[in-house]
Amino acid sequence: MTYHVFRPQDRAPGAMVVRLYPTGGRIRGFVRQLGSGDEDDTIFPGEEMEPDAAFTLARSHNDADAPILVELMPGAHWDPAWGRLET
Repeated sequence: MTYHVFRPQDRAPGAMVVRLYPTGGRIRGFVRQLGSGDEDDTIFPGEEMEPDAAFTLARSHNDADAPILVELMPGAHWDPAWGRLET
């Protein structure tokens, strides 16, 4: 699967974003769908999860079949086992 780097200036309403961040020596993630205009983003679900589970959740909620975006927080590094990340 190919994923794309999330850039805040390129917000696409309805796009799914997987945020990956380090915590407790592991990489964890959560998924949100970008809101449009003054609409808030939707979080799926509100707790952290393993990266594979976050990507599965993002794919299952990606109704528009749009690219899934990845937001790497400081200290989080991409693992090629998750797929390909395009910048």
